[in-house]
Amino acid sequence: MINIVNVVGSGTLNVEIDLVALASDFPGEAKYDPKKYPGAYLKLNSDSVLITLYSSGKYIVSGADSIEEAKAIKDRFISTMADMGVITSRNEIPFSIQNIVFTSKLGKNLNLNSLAIALGLERVEYEPEQFPGLIFRPTDVDATLLVFANGKIVLTGLSDVETAREVYMKFETEIEQYLE
Repeated sequence: MINIVNVVGSGTLNVEIDLVALASDFPGEAKYDPKKYPGAYLKLNSDSVLITLYSSGKYIVSGADSIEEAKAIKDRFISTMADMGVITSRNEIPFSIQNIVFTSKLGKNLNLNSLAIALGLERVEYEPEQFPGLIFRPTDVDATLLVFANGKIVLTGLSDVETAREVYMKFETEIEQYLE
């Protein structure tokens, strides 16, 4: 029903990092240009998930296809940092899932003008001249649904799969009568 397309997690190494030195010694791919961005972009291998590391020691893992993959990449990253001598312990490194992006397809087209009115303008943003989708924010949970006329839905702002399923099912039930 819903598919995970991106998992974002973050944590901290609890140490200051010399990003210039780290980028030159990193065993995978590393890009660091402080004139363009204050963080280093790291990949453990060429097709890996992206890790953004800041000099404060904070890091972000993004682009994973599952929570398990995000945690596995974090574990490999922590091991690499320990092997490089950047951190002294592989234990107690904080990490939490911040956001999961889900997609789904209703299988039917939608009239977004009618849907915007039906859902209530206080919960909806719809300006087709600026963005082709309807932006829906449920009142009972901190999530956002991007709804497109072809029936595609993008759900973001949540950090667990079960809540995402509940939000999607509730939304699908609410709009069922407006499906073409």
